[in-house]
Amino acid sequence: MKHRRRLRGRFLPIGALLLAALVACTPGRPAADLLLTGGSVLDGTGGEALTADIAVSGDRIVFVGDAGASGLTATDTLDVTDLVVMPGFIDMHSHAELDTGHGRDARAFLYQGITTVALGMDGGGDPEVADRLARWTADGIGVNAFLFVGHNAVRRRVMGMEDREPSAGELDAMRDLVRQGMDEGAHGLSSGLFYLPGNYAETEEVIELNRVAAAYDGAIYDTHDRDLGAAYPPFGYLESIAEGIRIGEEAGTKVIFSHFNAQGAHNYGRAHEGAALIEAARARGVEVAGAHHSYTATQSNLRSYTIPGWAVIGGDMAMVRRFDDPDTVAVIDRQTREMLEIRGGAGRLLFADQRPDLNGKTLQDVADEWGLDAPATARRILRDGNAAVMNLGLYDIENVRYLAQLDWMMTCTDGRDPGPTRPVTHPRAFGSFTKKIRDLVLDEQLITLPHTVRSMTGLAADFLGWPDRGYLREGYAADITVLDVGAVEDMATYEDPHQYSRGTVHVLVNGTFAIRDGEATMALPGRALARGGKPFDAG
Repeated sequence: MKHRRRLRGRFLPIGALLLAALVACTPGRPAADLLLTGGSVLDGTGGEALTADIAVSGDRIVFVGDAGASGLTATDTLDVTDLVVMPGFIDMHSHAELDTGHGRDARAFLYQGITTVALGMDGGGDPEVADRLARWTADGIGVNAFLFVGHNAVRRRVMGMEDREPSAGELDAMRDLVRQGMDEGAHGLSSGLFYLPGNYAETEEVIELNRVAAAYDGAIYDTHDRDLGAAYPPFGYLESIAEGIRIGEEAGTKVIFSHFNAQGAHNYGRAHEGAALIEAARARGVEVAGAHHSYTATQSNLRSYTIPGWAVIGGDMAMVRRFDDPDTVAVIDRQTREMLEIRGGAGRLLFADQRPDLNGKTLQDVADEWGLDAPATARRILRDGNAAVMNLGLYDIENVRYLAQLDWMMTCTDGRDPGPTRPVTHPRAFGSFTKKIRDLVLDEQLITLPHTVRSMTGLAADFLGWPDRGYLREGYAADITVLDVGAVEDMATYEDPHQYSRGTVHVLVNGTFAIRDGEATMALPGRALARGGKPFDAG
């Protein structure tokens, strides 16, 4: 059970000073659409909170200051005294299911204060970026969303599941697909070098594809790097970070490490070593950053956690044929046991799969039910298709605490709301941002609220190169989150994850209420954002 303390005054310095640089005092100005009065404003810069009023007209912030002194009125006025007003949060690594009926409204994210999500992550972003942006624009989405084109997606399309270097023609074909994604508005190249077929690629291949992205202003290389500490066979935790930096540095892009942390009990307390490599790169002028969440469990898939990569060469059918060869399966099972040892054993793998006979059970639970050992159980499950699985305790809470204090560390969920077909799923889609505030700001008082809000807003917008989002400033997009900070609570648990966070009073996305007075409006005011943060233009 969590023990909660109320917010102490030092987190909310309320002053009579105005946000002078942001105030516009134009006599006789027309009424705004909405006026939020008396709130404690954290503007995304990391500075201390100041009392100010914020006016919105259409999809833009048109005023920040003292509305009474300027004579500003609005059609709709809300008193937000004793609440904290901040920019809408930016989720820098998400798997939000905006293309599904259950996920389009993005309530799990909105109730955390999130107004924008990144998708196409872990190397999975298809090159048909414009099609997806156009679909979101036509159908409507609850939050803003932007895309990456994925290395794994383009490699699989050109080379399938082959473990070899590409031919010159295949490399050109992959370049063309990356170029297509960038032409259509992708923010950069994402990779999942831990996953297949990305893991089959040499570093030089990824550099070459990232050079294509680098030809576009502001391009980013976003990586689930090759080995956060639990890969098999080991590539090396520090070597993996160095590889990710090299791919961006040699190609000429920014670099962000997805869900940055060190994995495995053998890497508990070692986050500072990986962070030191990033600090060194930043010192020599490479724009490198990371994003993280505050949970100690990962979520991925059973095949990646239990089957060595060589056994999947050629795809799932080839893998199953190897399962049927007695000599080969003996090697696979030995290596599966070694992989499970790295991850803490079969009892640490908790199914988040839609199959009801698996969901909510550990791999060890299922093995015991079936009277099999863990490797044989994993193989039997995989014959019917891959399975979603969490790895409990893979991250170290001390590493999480250390990383949260870094001034280049952004925030992410790395999560999806899979809907009612999966009663047990990772709670991070429902609580990552609120958990960071609740645990690390309020309960532990490890980091300040201004620092934390910046990690979720202005820091991300600056890295993305967006000129009009991420801050509470006149002329900026009206993505606004209003929290009762003392009441913020991440309700989602591993046992009961489908619970929305508390303490979120209002959320505006592009000037429209997505949450008002704590209730979702079911509006779909999100926008598909092309590179540079520009709303997608199908024309």
